[in-house]
Amino acid sequence: MKLRKVTAASAAVLALAVSATACGGDKKDDGASGGDKIKVGIKFDQPGLGLKQPDGSFSGFDVDVATYVAGQLGYKPNQIEWVETKSADRENALQRGDVKFIAATYSITDERKQKVDFAGPYLLAHQDLLVKKGSDITKGTDLNSKKLCSVTGSTSAQNVQKTIAPKANLRPLSGYSECVAGLQSGAVDALTTDDSILAGFAAQDKYKGQFQLAGLKLSNENYGIGVKKGDSATLDKINKALEKMVSDKSWDKAVEKNFGPAGYKNEPAPKIGDIVK
Repeated sequence: MKLRKVTAASAAVLALAVSATACGGDKKDDGASGGDKIKVGIKFDQPGLGLKQPDGSFSGFDVDVATYVAGQLGYKPNQIEWVETKSADRENALQRGDVKFIAATYSITDERKQKVDFAGPYLLAHQDLLVKKGSDITKGTDLNSKKLCSVTGSTSAQNVQKTIAPKANLRPLSGYSECVAGLQSGAVDALTTDDSILAGFAAQDKYKGQFQLAGLKLSNENYGIGVKKGDSATLDKINKALEKMVSDKSWDKAVEKNFGPAGYKNEPAPKIGDIVK
């Protein structure tokens, strides 16, 4: 009888030990999905920043920044699961836990900071206009009565209508590639968003020579990495990763690799932590 009790007790201890080992395992962040993968939100349709290639791979400055950050969190490139996060769904994706963090030309604004936390900024861009080569649109006020395209969920077109050209005819579409196609066909007269995004489209082989940037600095756009509101542990780790990326010159290499071919004149690396609080 005593032997049975000891055996039963030993079995219970063993079961608890196995259970604890299974739960304890990986010390990494849960990656918004558990296991050995991390889910990261990016754009899929922005050349030079976040672009899904025909072979299924991804390229761009945001992709390189996110890959570096994920590496500092303990994930290899093949452990990253890229998730498309369109402008209108970025806050929801973080709140739902669909992704661990988002690096998707995500400008830091006071309104957005009410819903998510931001690491960074890691790039300072400026709002500009993309127009057809030789267009008569050379300044912001020229947009009055013109058809202006931007992406649903982006603040760029609203900024123009509120502060520069109140009579601009806004034409929001679901993605930047749709706006560029509309500009090419004449369905819209101009596309507005950050100059870094516009430069990437203008530099694509299929569009070379067709478009030009107006060269207007209509606003400052500080790109941050979005994390779920209140996730201070991940926020601190990402800020440290970005600081290291700047200090070891990986940031400069990523800028040259992704923006150099477009002739884009980037601003110097911003100081991590500025404007975020």
